[in-house]
Amino acid sequence: MIVCAASGKSREQLLRDIRMFTADGACESKTAGALSRRIAGEPLAYILGEWEFYGLPVRIDRGVLIPRTDTEILAGEGIRIARSCRAARVMDLCAGSGCVGLAIAANTAACRVTLVEKSAAALRLCKINVLKNALSRSVVCIAADAMERPPVMLGKYDLIVCNPPYIPTGDIDKLDDSVRLYEPIMALDGGADGLDFFRAVAERWTPLLRDGGHLAFECGAGQSDDVKAIMAGRGLTDVRAVGDTLGHERVIVGASGQAPA
Repeated sequence: MIVCAASGKSREQLLRDIRMFTADGACESKTAGALSRRIAGEPLAYILGEWEFYGLPVRIDRGVLIPRTDTEILAGEGIRIARSCRAARVMDLCAGSGCVGLAIAANTAACRVTLVEKSAAALRLCKINVLKNALSRSVVCIAADAMERPPVMLGKYDLIVCNPPYIPTGDIDKLDDSVRLYEPIMALDGGADGLDFFRAVAERWTPLLRDGGHLAFECGAGQSDDVKAIMAGRGLTDVRAVGDTLGHERVIVGASGQAPA
């Protein structure tokens, strides 16, 4: 992958052209620089500047978390819910690179998605990724803080998906160096017990849901019971969990009010 990036070729192009390769020093120099960064511990995704999520190419840098396979569970559940609605309005809150909302938009007909992000660096990448995936007709980006009340005039949504910071503050220093030293702390730190964002979103953002609309969170291992209780405490019903490949309850979903007749 590093050699492909250094040569400006896809894997297929590189394999096709490898016998015709002529060394001019440029590719070798780029490869050596990237390898030095990788050996030092920098994640490959940041070195490449792009990562795949749910089949989409997503531009990333150290201003956002690297999209992970576990988060594709949140995207998949979001797609399933959005497809059950007519012309669904979807919000991706704490959007980061925008990967979850973009996956929903790309896989749901007549869907309209709002990417919401506090970080200016992350919001810039959201806009780049909207254009990169030719989704500007169905996706918009706005700046807002998930810990605060939403901006006025946003309207009602059929679905809010949220992959918030959920690592307890005291656990940050215990994370692997590839995460702790490179990924943005503001996208990891969920407060003393890791649940600050779940409480704030459930309290302040669920009023944006239509009756029968859904809120879907990604959470960390061992947090699902607390997240379910927070959601139920804010009036969400039919609260349920979706497991990951390791059997952890990774995504928690709840419904707002009564489903429309």
